[in-house]
Amino acid sequence: MMPSKTKTKSTSLSRKRPVNDRSLAAKAKKIKLLIVDVDGVMTDGSIILDNNGIEYKRFNVRDGHGIKLLQRYGIDTAIITGRISKVVDIRAKELGIKHVYQRCLNKVVPYDDLKKKLSLNDNEIAYIGDDVVDIPLFNRVGLSVAVADAHKDVIKYVDMVTKEAGGKGAVRSTCDYILSKQGIYKGVIDGYSKA
Repeated sequence: MMPSKTKTKSTSLSRKRPVNDRSLAAKAKKIKLLIVDVDGVMTDGSIILDNNGIEYKRFNVRDGHGIKLLQRYGIDTAIITGRISKVVDIRAKELGIKHVYQRCLNKVVPYDDLKKKLSLNDNEIAYIGDDVVDIPLFNRVGLSVAVADAHKDVIKYVDMVTKEAGGKGAVRSTCDYILSKQGIYKGVIDGYSKA
């Protein structure tokens, strides 16, 4: 995971906050909710349809484990995605993600609903996305993350860019980063090494 190195432009949508390791760590320490996009973040962005119109998606198992680790240590998780798919409901149920919002062309609406429902402030929420539809949430959350292969025009709006592409471990590295900065990750590894 690395800070975004692109300077922000002075527009109403751009972020105007410093990005350095210390400020990123401070942001990650406050996170109580991670929201993820699906296509291009939890998956590589491919949509596979068979001759009967049945949709298939491929998820990364390590991303799923990262989500479960967050939940185990008290950090909530949610999905906000622009498309609708039964596969997303199935994967969310497998992972214990209780907050799932699909077919959201305006992602701010479900975001505000989540904030209210969970009594959270913007600085307690992280979001990981990959495309221009995610910019409004990047501008709201306390910690904004883009996957390595995100659309080039969104990079300037985020605090961090993962080294991994969408569907290739980007969610896991974000989870690990949050757990690390909250002082939890070493205990996770120690727990597995002693099992």
